[in-house]
Amino acid sequence: MVLATDRGDIGRPTQAFGGADVRFSLPAGDVHVWQASLERSPQIVAQMHHVLAADEQARAARFRFARDRARYIVGRALLRELLARYLQSEPEGLVFQYGEFDKPVLRSGPWFNLAHSGSLALYAFSAAGEIGIDVEIDDADFASERIAERFFSPAEVSTLRAMPAEEQPRAFLTCWTRKEAFIKARGDGLNLPLDSFDVTLASDAHAELLRTAWCAEEAGQWHMEDLSDRQAGYIAAVAQRGNGFRVVRRKVEDTIEGSMPGQE
Repeated sequence: MVLATDRGDIGRPTQAFGGADVRFSLPAGDVHVWQASLERSPQIVAQMHHVLAADEQARAARFRFARDRARYIVGRALLRELLARYLQSEPEGLVFQYGEFDKPVLRSGPWFNLAHSGSLALYAFSAAGEIGIDVEIDDADFASERIAERFFSPAEVSTLRAMPAEEQPRAFLTCWTRKEAFIKARGDGLNLPLDSFDVTLASDAHAELLRTAWCAEEAGQWHMEDLSDRQAGYIAAVAQRGNGFRVVRRKVEDTIEGSMPGQE
């Protein structure tokens, strides 16, 4: 699953999207989180479309709305570009395999996961094992609905509703993203009910898995990090099985600007 060097990291120079010679090194103890905008001009979207595999192009064609189609194309092209820079590869040459719940993986390469909300995308990469990430735009109207009572555990609902009313929308999304990150890291898809495990949800509380209904020891086997950015207006979390990791955050536009489609 993982292509590692003798130093226990991933990363060699690669020439991709304009021939930029940029080395991305991924030590085993790090999780790299990349932030990117999915908004690009129609001309750039057309260029990115050519980077996708045939199955990705077919999926893009099934989107009903042009905006959603364009964001999917940009998101997958950026994923390919980032992976290509961790490996000595061309982005269009990467071949994804898909698990039971349609989660893409590489036969040899870093573990990765992606999430998007609106025009914002976050990508997580790890050399240490399966990883999950989730992001939601900070939307008080959506979070104010009584969705928690339908999906969260009784303990989470009790904690949420005991908070001041003005804090509940953000706490709801904090809980939601932490739970989704955990599910995505496990690879369980929709087979794992959201109310079968508990996470912390206060914005000032450390991101943590507190309990699972199926194993008393599993909560202690996972590490979570909150990735929320109030200034950027989003709430996010990343999760991975293990004792811990260091998050390294980067922005696509700041790091490889001008060397790939989408940087005008």
